[in-house]
Amino acid sequence: MPDSNRISVAKTYKLFIGGKFPRSESGRVYPVTDNKGTFLANAAHASRKDVRDAVVAARKAFPGWSGATAYNRGQVLYRVAEVLEGRREQFAAEVAASEGLPDRKAQSVVDTAIDRWVWYAGWTDKITAVLGSANPVAGPYFSFTVPEPTGVVAVLAPQRSSLLGLVSVLAPVLATGSTAVVVTSAQRPLPAITLSEVLATSDVPAGVVNILTGRAAELGSWLASHGDVNALDPTGADVEARADLARDAAGTVKRVLDVPAEEPDWTQRPDIARLRRYLEAKTVWHPLGV
Repeated sequence: MPDSNRISVAKTYKLFIGGKFPRSESGRVYPVTDNKGTFLANAAHASRKDVRDAVVAARKAFPGWSGATAYNRGQVLYRVAEVLEGRREQFAAEVAASEGLPDRKAQSVVDTAIDRWVWYAGWTDKITAVLGSANPVAGPYFSFTVPEPTGVVAVLAPQRSSLLGLVSVLAPVLATGSTAVVVTSAQRPLPAITLSEVLATSDVPAGVVNILTGRAAELGSWLASHGDVNALDPTGADVEARADLARDAAGTVKRVLDVPAEEPDWTQRPDIARLRRYLEAKTVWHPLGV
């Protein structure tokens, strides 16, 4: 017979950096509750040192990930979708608790997130054909343009959509060959933490995705001013804070994505515009007959 006086052991989740699960360097944690205020777990509160470690891991992983064949990246991302499918019920329970959704609605959100991941995985080997071009030029030259990944991308994940929104902003970064440092939703981090466990047990190389829990208002400014971050997606930042992030990013001339003031409806069908945001166009001229 269960002991009614037993005190349950609270789960304390860690960060995901370089394929490992370290504690925050600061030692800080904060409580995570469901939409009714019931305690669920503790999450690590990332520090500036954790941000630096995550960027170092992402930069180290970038040559291998960007240098892999597009087909290989697609297979790796599809494997993530397979593991997501295997943990569908867990994700549905966490989305329901985090966002206050009925079970059936939460399951629909999870299914859409998995389908979204597969959609972006399918684009990996089509990006060059669709977004690249052979350019008509005057003179004895052959000119062509190819898309290349932008580098290390800092992603401030949506605050309200804990899984579908996260997948919608993270998957295109990976599909283009860039690596990511993600700051999760502060109050709804559990689906992102579980996603980090999926990434760790799939074929994604260590450091390609690094997931930090904490407040976007604190961690975002450090990422925006970091010289080794090439692009910033400020979706999860307060509208008032985005101008400050843009100013911080200007010091290192990094790309800051233009995002809607209000968090979009993530259930809408995706398009390749988000893929374009993480690509640089490289144009090559070559003499004919050489």
